[in-house]
Amino acid sequence: MLVQTDTTVGFVSQNASALARCKNRPQNKPFLKTFASLGEYKKSGRIPGRFKRELRRTAKTTYVVKGQAFRIVTGGSYHRVLKLYGWLYSTSANAAGERYDPAFALEKADVIIKDERGLYEDVPSNIYRINKKIKRRIR
Repeated sequence: MLVQTDTTVGFVSQNASALARCKNRPQNKPFLKTFASLGEYKKSGRIPGRFKRELRRTAKTTYVVKGQAFRIVTGGSYHRVLKLYGWLYSTSANAAGERYDPAFALEKADVIIKDERGLYEDVPSNIYRINKKIKRRIR
């Protein structure tokens, strides 16, 4: 699916290998997982206790815990899509290592979901790596 996520236009799916083929990206490189709620995330992972409050309150922020990147999306049109699935892998709608190209994105997408904003490239999320004690900014 091609959709305007909470941060930028992206491909989303529950099938990571399909996303990797679409972007011509190595199969072993992990994808960001977006979740409709903190409760959905808790079904598949743990959050260090000292960061739970922060995760509940931040928006457009990606966290990496034990090598898995994830983001909780709590509002907007992408949240409504996520609620249908619970979680989705998400990646930017471009070829690996390239900038966003609308023609490429539309060609590769099997389903296109547009809202009133349309599809556009926007500022990516901040990324933090966290463990039991430390939070380190990656981007």
